Amino acid sequence: MDIKKILGLVLTLLGIGGLIYTAILYVNDSGEFKILAVYGILGAIFFFSGMGLIKRIGSSKE
Repeated sequence: MDIKKILGLVLTLLGIGGLIYTAILYVNDSGEFKILAVYGILGAIFFFSGMGLIKRIGSSKE
């Protein structure tokens, strides 16, 4: 397996984890807005960068 695919998978999983954690904090009403925004934005960045990396690697067949 290529290292870029592994990195894309790890970034995607971290992003999903961050977004789920943000949702849990939001539903439990235990986080203030700054903390929710930081976790949500970081989760989204990780998720979309991982998905973009996986998509680019999958479409470029060498």
